[in-house]
Amino acid sequence: MLITDNIYGQFNIKDKVLQKLIMSEPIQRLKWIHQGGANYLVNKKWNVTRYEHSIGVMLLIRKLGGTVEEQIAGLLHDVSHTAFSHVVDYVFENELEDYHEKIFKDVVDDSEIPDLLARFNYNYKEIIDDSNWSILEQPAPALCADRIDYTLRDMYEYGYISLENVQRFLDNLIVYKGKIYLKDIKISEWFVETYYKEVIDFFMNPLCIYANYMLAECLKEALKKGEITPTDFLSTDNELLKKIYETQDPKLVSILERIRPNIRLRINQKDYDIYQKNKVRIINPLILRDGKSYFSTDLSEDVKRMSNQAHHIATQGIYLTIC
Repeated sequence: MLITDNIYGQFNIKDKVLQKLIMSEPIQRLKWIHQGGANYLVNKKWNVTRYEHSIGVMLLIRKLGGTVEEQIAGLLHDVSHTAFSHVVDYVFENELEDYHEKIFKDVVDDSEIPDLLARFNYNYKEIIDDSNWSILEQPAPALCADRIDYTLRDMYEYGYISLENVQRFLDNLIVYKGKIYLKDIKISEWFVETYYKEVIDFFMNPLCIYANYMLAECLKEALKKGEITPTDFLSTDNELLKKIYETQDPKLVSILERIRPNIRLRINQKDYDIYQKNKVRIINPLILRDGKSYFSTDLSEDVKRMSNQAHHIATQGIYLTIC
């Protein structure tokens, strides 16, 4: 199986278990789940999918020398993401934004994945335990394959960084004692700046906030009216939208029709229609220098400054007036 990825290039996937998993229904469903939630409804270019990200995480782990087991874990790590990704967290007012993690085991248990892994003599309970895979996942603020891929992928696809920038960063990555490090503090400063473009400038872009807020309000109302159930979130973006439109409920349809590209918004803390505070996301890459480990903040005042500023913005949240 030849895979061409916009970030990492071409890979020949010879492992049958990976081939079968990639073609399985749970992974293929992710082609129709947008990583940015409702963002693509207000900007058609914001269209990265959970499938692209999941493949990317698998390939990055492979590139960094991770085992087939960890590559499988990377491929599967987002399989429980619901339609419109983190919008479900706003629907259920889940501040940790980890709804997909809470349902992960149940989603996997109810799928073909355990049987498929068993056919290739893999223990799926070990595979889906993130604590076994230090390249795939690390607690914030450390680097991990998941955090790296969604940052590079979004920022490259949406025109914030170049492929040359991406390659320079990837060439600087090393795995030491199971953790991802950078060799150069200047490369770390670049990634920290890029990461905050993602989680502050993009995630908290007024249009992004507006689209996800409005869709969450629509879905809350649809749940209250009994038009949808939590199970419907395990469909795809288009299937969930179609179900809402088919209700022909004037209020629900009216909300959906207001999620459009030409909406005018203004940041306004005094007289606002929307207030949104996202999960606080901070990054502080480890640096390996002369065999010793340092946090980037130990070596760079710029990283300290960027992180403090990002923390302030994220904790303050954003206030929007619909013009």
